[in-house]
Amino acid sequence: MSASNMNMNNRVTFYEEKNFQGRSYECSSDCADMSSYLSRCHSCRVERGCFMVYDRSNYMGNQFFMRRGEYSDYMSMMGMSDCIKSVRMIPMHRGQYRMRIYERDNFGGQMHEMMDDCDNVMDRYRMSNCMSCNVMDGHWLMYEQPQYRGRCMYMRPGEYRNFMNHGMSQGMRFMSMRRINDSYY
Repeated sequence: MSASNMNMNNRVTFYEEKNFQGRSYECSSDCADMSSYLSRCHSCRVERGCFMVYDRSNYMGNQFFMRRGEYSDYMSMMGMSDCIKSVRMIPMHRGQYRMRIYERDNFGGQMHEMMDDCDNVMDRYRMSNCMSCNVMDGHWLMYEQPQYRGRCMYMRPGEYRNFMNHGMSQGMRFMSMRRINDSYY
């Protein structure tokens, strides 16, 4: 099965009420604005695939990673109100993972190339900030705290010169990074 066929099988269903009750919206691809489908969201079921949900439309604001499973009261569990506004499907990636992280905006300062997970940028690279990156291969999650904790941001292949341009708050920095690999699907 080709990668594009595997991605077409991805599916998440959002429900207005807890425990998969009320109006629902089924999604198998990106949706930049869910407000026309649901007025709120209190639970969801990921049948296949991985998704990022956002509390603002157009894939902005706080992000939460979701993989296969049932989330009967997902929003309160994650400390999120009922305001999922957009969702992005994360395609499965086969092959190598490669990303360059930089100490400062616009690819400035120290640079390190990564091909695997890093639970603590400070311990591994002696870097106190990660303010920009270039994702060459694969899909990654970057976390604001070591050990994959705190707020996270989904990074797909591309250049990220300034994380604030991608919906992150000023001064937010990333201290750990994890590949979104086959084990999540």
